[in-house]
Amino acid sequence: MTMAARSTADATYKEWQTDALASAVTTNAVIEGDEATLDASTASTRLGNYLQIADKTVVVSGTQDVVNKAGRKSELAYQIAKKGKELKRDMESQLCSNNAQVAGNSTTARESTGLPSWIATNDVLGTGSAASGNGTGGARTDGTQRALLESHLKTAVQNCWTQGGNPKMVMTGPFNKTVISGFTGNSTRMDKGEDKKLVAAIDIYESDFGALNIVPNRFSRERDVFVLDSEFWEVAYLRPFQQFELSKNGDSERRQMLAEYTLVARQEAASGMVADCTTS
Repeated sequence: MTMAARSTADATYKEWQTDALASAVTTNAVIEGDEATLDASTASTRLGNYLQIADKTVVVSGTQDVVNKAGRKSELAYQIAKKGKELKRDMESQLCSNNAQVAGNSTTARESTGLPSWIATNDVLGTGSAASGNGTGGARTDGTQRALLESHLKTAVQNCWTQGGNPKMVMTGPFNKTVISGFTGNSTRMDKGEDKKLVAAIDIYESDFGALNIVPNRFSRERDVFVLDSEFWEVAYLRPFQQFELSKNGDSERRQMLAEYTLVARQEAASGMVADCTTS
Protein backbone atom coordinates (compact mmCIF):
# COMPACT_ATOMS: atom_id res chain seq x y z
CA MET A 1 0.00 0.00 0.00
CA THR A 2 2.82 2.43 0.74
CA MET A 3 4.68 1.55 -2.47
CA ALA A 4 1.76 2.14 -4.83
CA ALA A 5 0.40 5.55 -5.74
CA ARG A 6 -3.02 6.50 -4.44
CA SER A 7 -5.82 7.32 -6.91
CA THR A 8 -9.59 7.61 -7.00
CA ALA A 9 -12.40 5.57 -8.54
CA ASP A 10 -15.88 6.72 -9.51
CA ALA A 11 -17.65 3.35 -9.85
CA THR A 12 -17.56 -0.14 -8.41
CA TYR A 13 -15.56 -1.26 -11.46
CA LYS A 14 -12.39 0.77 -12.04
CA GLU A 15 -11.28 0.94 -15.69
CA TRP A 16 -8.13 2.35 -17.27
CA GLN A 17 -6.10 2.20 -20.48
CA THR A 18 -2.69 0.61 -20.79
CA ASP A 19 -0.27 0.98 -23.68
CA ALA A 20 3.32 0.25 -24.64
CA LEU A 21 5.90 1.86 -26.91
CA ALA A 22 6.70 0.23 -30.24
CA SER A 23 9.98 -1.63 -30.53
CA ALA A 24 12.94 0.52 -31.57
CA VAL A 25 14.14 0.10 -35.18
CA THR A 26 17.46 0.93 -36.79
CA THR A 27 15.95 1.56 -40.24
CA ASN A 28 14.15 4.81 -39.35
CA ALA A 29 15.71 7.00 -42.05
CA VAL A 30 13.95 9.14 -44.69
CA ILE A 31 15.25 11.16 -47.62
CA GLU A 32 15.21 14.95 -47.71
CA GLY A 33 11.92 16.38 -48.86
CA ASP A 34 10.19 13.02 -48.61
CA GLU A 35 6.42 12.94 -48.14
CA ALA A 36 5.36 11.68 -44.75
CA THR A 37 4.27 8.07 -44.58
CA LEU A 38 1.69 7.53 -41.91
CA ASP A 39 2.59 5.07 -39.17
CA ALA A 40 -0.07 2.59 -38.16
CA SER A 41 -1.69 3.39 -34.84
CA THR A 42 -1.96 0.72 -32.20
CA ALA A 43 -5.00 0.79 -29.98
CA SER A 44 -4.44 0.87 -26.23
CA THR A 45 -5.84 -1.91 -24.08
CA ARG A 46 -8.75 -1.34 -21.73
CA LEU A 47 -8.40 -3.03 -18.35
CA GLY A 48 -10.38 -3.01 -15.14
CA ASN A 49 -10.72 -4.34 -11.62
CA TYR A 50 -13.66 -4.58 -9.23
CA LEU A 51 -13.53 -2.60 -6.01
CA GLN A 52 -13.65 -4.56 -2.80
CA ILE A 53 -15.15 -3.37 0.48
CA ALA A 54 -13.23 -4.23 3.63
CA ASP A 55 -14.47 -3.40 7.11
CA LYS A 56 -13.88 -3.81 10.83
CA THR A 57 -16.35 -3.21 13.63
CA VAL A 58 -15.92 -2.22 17.26
CA VAL A 59 -18.31 -2.94 20.15
CA VAL A 60 -17.44 -1.58 23.60
CA SER A 61 -19.77 -1.95 26.56
CA GLY A 62 -20.49 0.93 28.89
CA THR A 63 -18.66 -0.83 31.69
CA GLN A 64 -15.52 -1.42 29.56
CA ASP A 65 -15.28 2.28 28.82
CA VAL A 66 -15.48 3.51 32.42
CA VAL A 67 -13.50 0.99 34.47
CA ASN A 68 -9.81 1.56 35.17
CA LYS A 69 -7.93 0.30 32.11
CA ALA A 70 -4.42 0.30 33.56
CA GLY A 71 -2.73 2.67 31.15
CA ARG A 72 -5.25 3.95 28.62
CA LYS A 73 -8.00 6.51 28.98
CA SER A 74 -10.67 5.34 26.54
CA GLU A 75 -11.38 1.73 25.62
CA LEU A 76 -13.40 2.87 22.59
CA ALA A 77 -10.54 4.98 21.22
CA TYR A 78 -8.09 2.13 21.80
CA GLN A 79 -10.26 -0.40 19.99
CA ILE A 80 -10.85 1.97 17.06
CA ALA A 81 -7.11 2.49 16.64
CA LYS A 82 -6.44 -1.25 16.90
CA LYS A 83 -9.14 -2.21 14.38
CA GLY A 84 -7.90 0.49 12.00
CA LYS A 85 -4.47 -1.16 11.94
CA GLU A 86 -6.06 -4.57 11.44
CA LEU A 87 -8.09 -3.23 8.51
CA LYS A 88 -4.92 -2.01 6.76
CA ARG A 89 -3.28 -5.41 7.35
CA ASP A 90 -6.27 -7.15 5.75
CA MET A 91 -6.10 -4.83 2.75
CA GLU A 92 -2.36 -5.39 2.28
CA SER A 93 -2.94 -9.15 2.41
CA GLN A 94 -5.68 -8.90 -0.22
CA LEU A 95 -3.62 -6.66 -2.54
CA CYS A 96 -0.87 -9.30 -2.50
CA SER A 97 -3.22 -12.29 -2.85
CA ASN A 98 -3.63 -14.65 -5.80
CA ASN A 99 -7.26 -13.75 -6.23
CA ALA A 100 -9.67 -13.69 -9.17
CA GLN A 101 -12.07 -10.84 -9.84
CA VAL A 102 -15.61 -11.30 -8.52
CA ALA A 103 -18.36 -9.02 -9.85
CA GLY A 104 -20.55 -9.59 -6.81
CA ASN A 105 -24.32 -9.40 -6.39
CA SER A 106 -26.89 -9.06 -3.61
CA THR A 107 -25.52 -12.16 -1.85
CA THR A 108 -21.85 -12.21 -2.97
CA ALA A 109 -19.25 -9.59 -2.12
CA ARG A 110 -17.19 -7.95 -4.85
CA GLU A 111 -13.53 -9.01 -4.91
CA SER A 112 -10.46 -7.43 -6.51
CA THR A 113 -7.72 -9.13 -8.47
CA GLY A 114 -4.49 -9.22 -6.48
CA LEU A 115 -0.88 -8.61 -7.48
CA PRO A 116 0.11 -12.19 -8.54
CA SER A 117 -2.83 -12.39 -10.94
CA TRP A 118 -1.79 -9.22 -12.80
CA ILE A 119 1.83 -10.10 -13.58
CA ALA A 120 1.95 -12.20 -16.76
CA THR A 121 4.80 -11.00 -19.00
CA ASN A 122 7.90 -11.33 -16.81
CA ASP A 123 7.18 -14.33 -14.61
CA VAL A 124 9.71 -17.05 -13.82
CA LEU A 125 7.52 -20.08 -13.16
CA GLY A 126 7.74 -23.49 -11.60
CA THR A 127 6.60 -26.57 -13.48
CA GLY A 128 2.86 -26.54 -14.16
CA SER A 129 2.44 -22.86 -13.28
CA ALA A 130 0.54 -20.50 -15.57
CA ALA A 131 -0.34 -16.81 -15.50
CA SER A 132 -4.00 -15.86 -15.54
CA GLY A 133 -3.69 -13.36 -18.36
CA ASN A 134 -2.86 -9.88 -17.12
CA GLY A 135 -5.47 -9.84 -14.37
CA THR A 136 -8.44 -10.27 -16.68
CA GLY A 137 -9.09 -13.90 -15.88
CA GLY A 138 -8.99 -16.03 -12.80
CA ALA A 139 -6.27 -16.56 -10.26
CA ARG A 140 -2.77 -17.63 -11.27
CA THR A 141 -2.28 -21.40 -11.49
CA ASP A 142 0.33 -22.41 -8.93
CA GLY A 143 3.02 -24.86 -10.03
CA THR A 144 5.55 -27.14 -8.41
CA GLN A 145 7.57 -25.28 -5.81
CA ARG A 146 11.34 -25.10 -6.00
CA ALA A 147 14.04 -23.24 -4.12
CA LEU A 148 14.56 -19.58 -5.04
CA LEU A 149 17.88 -19.15 -6.85
CA GLU A 150 19.78 -15.97 -7.62
CA SER A 151 19.53 -16.88 -11.32
CA HIS A 152 15.71 -16.77 -11.03
CA LEU A 153 15.81 -13.26 -9.63
CA LYS A 154 18.35 -12.07 -12.20
CA THR A 155 16.19 -13.42 -15.03
CA ALA A 156 13.09 -11.64 -13.73
CA VAL A 157 14.94 -8.34 -13.34
CA GLN A 158 16.47 -8.60 -16.82
CA ASN A 159 13.08 -9.40 -18.37
CA CYS A 160 11.51 -6.34 -16.70
CA TRP A 161 14.28 -4.08 -17.99
CA THR A 162 14.03 -5.54 -21.51
CA GLN A 163 10.31 -4.77 -21.51
CA GLY A 164 11.04 -1.14 -20.61
CA GLY A 165 10.57 -1.30 -16.85
CA ASN A 166 12.91 0.09 -14.22
CA PRO A 167 12.14 -1.98 -11.12
CA LYS A 168 13.45 -0.64 -7.83
CA MET A 169 11.99 -3.12 -5.35
CA VAL A 170 11.96 -6.83 -4.63
CA MET A 171 9.09 -7.71 -2.28
CA THR A 172 9.03 -11.11 -0.64
CA GLY A 173 7.89 -13.00 2.42
CA PRO A 174 10.15 -13.56 5.43
CA PHE A 175 11.57 -16.96 4.45
CA ASN A 176 12.68 -15.96 0.97
CA LYS A 177 14.06 -12.70 2.35
CA THR A 178 16.55 -14.88 4.23
CA VAL A 179 17.20 -16.86 1.05
CA ILE A 180 18.07 -13.65 -0.84
CA SER A 181 20.37 -12.66 2.02
CA GLY A 182 22.25 -15.86 1.27
CA PHE A 183 22.95 -14.88 -2.34
CA THR A 184 26.67 -14.41 -2.88
CA GLY A 185 26.86 -12.68 -6.28
CA ASN A 186 30.19 -10.83 -6.41
CA SER A 187 30.02 -9.75 -2.79
CA THR A 188 32.18 -10.38 0.25
CA ARG A 189 30.63 -10.70 3.72
CA MET A 190 31.88 -8.05 6.11
CA ASP A 191 32.73 -8.77 9.74
CA LYS A 192 32.99 -5.47 11.63
CA GLY A 193 35.35 -6.64 14.32
CA GLU A 194 35.62 -3.25 15.99
CA ASP A 195 31.90 -3.16 16.88
CA LYS A 196 31.35 -6.95 16.96
CA LYS A 197 28.83 -6.93 14.11
CA LEU A 198 28.49 -9.45 11.29
CA VAL A 199 26.57 -8.15 8.27
CA ALA A 200 24.51 -11.16 7.17
CA ALA A 201 21.59 -9.47 5.40
CA ILE A 202 21.11 -8.10 1.89
CA ASP A 203 18.80 -5.08 1.88
CA ILE A 204 19.90 -3.68 -1.50
CA TYR A 205 20.65 -5.94 -4.45
CA GLU A 206 22.88 -4.34 -7.07
CA SER A 207 21.78 -5.94 -10.33
CA ASP A 208 23.14 -5.34 -13.83
CA PHE A 209 20.07 -3.16 -14.38
CA GLY A 210 20.09 -1.05 -11.23
CA ALA A 211 19.78 -1.31 -7.47
CA LEU A 212 16.73 -2.96 -5.93
CA ASN A 213 15.55 -2.59 -2.35
CA ILE A 214 14.77 -5.99 -0.80
CA VAL A 215 11.58 -5.47 1.20
CA PRO A 216 10.09 -8.22 3.39
CA ASN A 217 6.29 -8.29 3.52
CA ARG A 218 4.46 -10.15 6.27
CA PHE A 219 1.27 -10.31 4.24
CA SER A 220 2.32 -11.41 0.75
CA ARG A 221 2.32 -15.08 -0.19
CA GLU A 222 5.60 -16.68 0.79
CA ARG A 223 5.86 -18.52 -2.53
CA ASP A 224 5.78 -15.27 -4.57
CA VAL A 225 8.81 -13.01 -5.02
CA PHE A 226 7.86 -9.76 -6.76
CA VAL A 227 10.13 -7.47 -8.81
CA LEU A 228 8.24 -4.17 -8.88
CA ASP A 229 8.36 -0.89 -10.76
CA SER A 230 6.25 1.26 -8.42
CA GLU A 231 5.53 3.83 -11.14
CA PHE A 232 2.90 1.54 -12.66
CA TRP A 233 0.93 0.43 -9.57
CA GLU A 234 -1.90 2.26 -7.84
CA VAL A 235 -4.45 1.62 -5.12
CA ALA A 236 -7.69 3.31 -6.21
CA TYR A 237 -10.36 4.26 -3.65
CA LEU A 238 -14.05 4.82 -4.21
CA ARG A 239 -14.35 5.37 -0.46
CA PRO A 240 -11.13 5.97 1.47
CA PHE A 241 -10.79 4.96 5.13
CA GLN A 242 -13.97 6.01 6.95
CA GLN A 243 -15.49 5.55 10.38
CA PHE A 244 -19.22 5.43 11.16
CA GLU A 245 -21.14 5.44 14.40
CA LEU A 246 -23.60 2.54 14.34
CA SER A 247 -27.02 2.74 15.96
CA LYS A 248 -26.95 2.19 19.70
CA ASN A 249 -28.19 -1.19 20.85
CA GLY A 250 -28.34 -1.45 24.59
CA ASP A 251 -25.43 -0.68 26.88
CA SER A 252 -22.65 -0.43 24.24
CA GLU A 253 -21.01 1.88 21.73
CA ARG A 254 -20.52 0.53 18.21
CA ARG A 255 -18.40 1.74 15.31
CA GLN A 256 -17.68 0.55 11.78
CA MET A 257 -14.53 1.32 9.78
CA LEU A 258 -14.31 0.55 6.09
CA ALA A 259 -12.58 1.26 2.79
CA GLU A 260 -13.64 0.51 -0.78
CA TYR A 261 -10.58 0.01 -2.96
CA THR A 262 -8.90 -1.92 -5.78
CA LEU A 263 -5.48 -2.58 -7.29
CA VAL A 264 -4.63 -0.82 -10.57
CA ALA A 265 -1.91 -2.22 -12.85
CA ARG A 266 -1.02 0.57 -15.28
CA GLN A 267 1.55 -1.63 -17.08
CA GLU A 268 2.24 -5.07 -15.64
CA ALA A 269 5.08 -5.68 -18.12
CA ALA A 270 7.25 -3.20 -16.18
CA SER A 271 7.24 -5.60 -13.21
CA GLY A 272 7.85 -9.31 -12.77
CA MET A 273 7.86 -12.14 -10.29
CA VAL A 274 9.50 -15.41 -9.43
CA ALA A 275 6.62 -17.77 -8.69
CA ASP A 276 6.41 -21.13 -6.95
CA CYS A 277 9.28 -20.66 -4.49
CA THR A 278 9.62 -22.99 -1.55
CA THR A 279 8.52 -21.60 1.80
CA SER A 280 10.68 -23.49 4.27
